[in-house]
Amino acid sequence: MKTFGLIGKSLAHSFSKNYFTSKFTTQNIDAQFANFEFATELELEKFLEETDCNFCNVTIPYKEKIMPLVDVVDITATKIGAVNCIKKIDNLWHATNTDCLGFEKSFLQKIQTQHKKALVLGSGGASKAVQFVLKKNSIPYIIVSRTYILGGINYNDVTEEILQNYNIIINTTPLGTYPEVHTGPALPYHLLTSNNYLFDMVYNPIETLFLQHGKNKNATCINGLEMLELQAEASWNYWNE
Repeated sequence: MKTFGLIGKSLAHSFSKNYFTSKFTTQNIDAQFANFEFATELELEKFLEETDCNFCNVTIPYKEKIMPLVDVVDITATKIGAVNCIKKIDNLWHATNTDCLGFEKSFLQKIQTQHKKALVLGSGGASKAVQFVLKKNSIPYIIVSRTYILGGINYNDVTEEILQNYNIIINTTPLGTYPEVHTGPALPYHLLTSNNYLFDMVYNPIETLFLQHGKNKNATCINGLEMLELQAEASWNYWNE
């Protein structure tokens, strides 16, 4: 029986285990799925050296930190600067990024002609996959984060003018994820209009506080569930190549 897994730090409410366990059951696949939680990079490094599990997804906070710990990073993940999918071949760990595939397909389905520029909330591994897709599709963007980064802005800098010009808002942070459902990115939500497009990578709950604010203003809204399903299937294809 093959073992597939998810690498992360806090995985109690993760999507992957339930998704793949259901997939294995309904499709009569002789496999199992396990969560692998690590408090430190040292624990992760030891796991990669010793584990019998040869197929894993990677989530917060290790999408960037795992890159120097694997042997081969493909061109997509190298360009993005983050990894969310790994497999072992001939005792060497290979890595790719399927987040970008899932995000692009889900995101483009609801984009409209007035949606021309984006605010990307967060600067971690998920954000890098989003930035890769936006560049690919020639959509200008600004990164919004709690601490200033080169070329980015702080949440306090988001004005009405910025929201009008950058009317796509993509949340790549875990803010609003269960059980912290009463939290969300610190934005001036009262300035939203029906011209905004809010994409939330959070999938649990289905409608976050972030998306509720958008829905109240008749904005286009989508959560991260479809993206996750798409990236999961892309990961499955990568593992079985």
